[in-house]
Amino acid sequence: MNGLKHDAFFSALPVFTRFEGVTSDENYSPLPDDWYLALADIVSSTEAIAAGRYKAVNMAGASVISAILNALDRADYPFVFGGDGACVAIPADGLARARQALASVQSWVAEDLHLSLRAALVPLADIRAQGLDVRVARFSPTESVSYAMFSGGGASWAEAQMKAGHYGVEADEGRQRPDLAGLSCRWNPIEAQNGEIVSVIAVPAAHGNGPEFQSLVADIIAIAGEQSREGHPVPFEGPNLALALEGVAVEARATASGGRILRRKLAIAAQIGLTLALHKLGLPLGSFDARRYKRQVAANTDFRKFDDGLKMTIDLDAARLARLEARLQTAEAEGVCRYGLHRQASALMTCFVPTPLSHDHMHFIDGANGGYAMAAAALSGKSRPQAEPPRKADGTSHVASLPATP
Repeated sequence: MNGLKHDAFFSALPVFTRFEGVTSDENYSPLPDDWYLALADIVSSTEAIAAGRYKAVNMAGASVISAILNALDRADYPFVFGGDGACVAIPADGLARARQALASVQSWVAEDLHLSLRAALVPLADIRAQGLDVRVARFSPTESVSYAMFSGGGASWAEAQMKAGHYGVEADEGRQRPDLAGLSCRWNPIEAQNGEIVSVIAVPAAHGNGPEFQSLVADIIAIAGEQSREGHPVPFEGPNLALALEGVAVEARATASGGRILRRKLAIAAQIGLTLALHKLGLPLGSFDARRYKRQVAANTDFRKFDDGLKMTIDLDAARLARLEARLQTAEAEGVCRYGLHRQASALMTCFVPTPLSHDHMHFIDGANGGYAMAAAALSGKSRPQAEPPRKADGTSHVASLPATP
């Protein structure tokens, strides 16, 4: 443990197993007062996506989660993957390690992926001073993994502060490599089976998460729920096994030690080849069963989440997609939400697999042609209604001042 005391906040939260539970306030608990949000995202991600660098963008976003969790001894802390970035909630005694992880992962992203990653550490105390909160729920699609859902508006405020240049973490000038063990990108794009892969982001039009918005979220979940596997983009038996050359190259750069990238590429390719052979023959290797692992990949995949708004990457047929888009358009016209939607032919998977021999490997889904980043760009292009500023406890207006970098 190296002296780090692990906080049991997230693992102690009650679990809900039906995704509809994201609309229930009872499932959410406030983060402890002395915690921080560690955030990062790719600068100009839409331009990188336009250049066809989908895998690199997603790998950079997932690397934030990998670097921070590894720096904190892989403890169970809440996080959310956003396609071109991520947010991790951390306790105060993990602050120094998280700062170093963010600093080093910025340098790695710049040097190895040739992308620009900005990062920030935002204290919960400053978020709550704005009349906002960060509340967390624990959704478990299987017994093996749990994913965090965030509400309260605080994570969105923290992201806006980061983009405005506040609370920033500078890149590591010493070029210390981040610990990205477990980060992988070995799957080829997953083709749509029902019609199109749709990445959707819907957020409340004004401050708060009222009953009208909760009703909208429930309706969207219900429409997707009519589709086979609730619109899950990964087949029940898991994605098709193949040697994804671009993914191998990116993973090798992430996990090679001492600059031995070629050796790492060959090792990854050999592992994939062995897995292909074991899967085809239906043979286990010790406790590893390739066919069971593929099914676990599908079951453990994070294809829908709540992060101050609904985010889903789902596989829908034309009729259900039309209904979903019509419902969103109506809600936006009524001032209930703002939304962004992006269609593509396939989905992309990025993974955090500490060891394939355990069942708690995590898999993050995004659209393979821009996904959440393009949906967010569509959303940000829409005008935001003028909401009342957050209120202090005494009911007076609290106009946010620009905070100093901690």
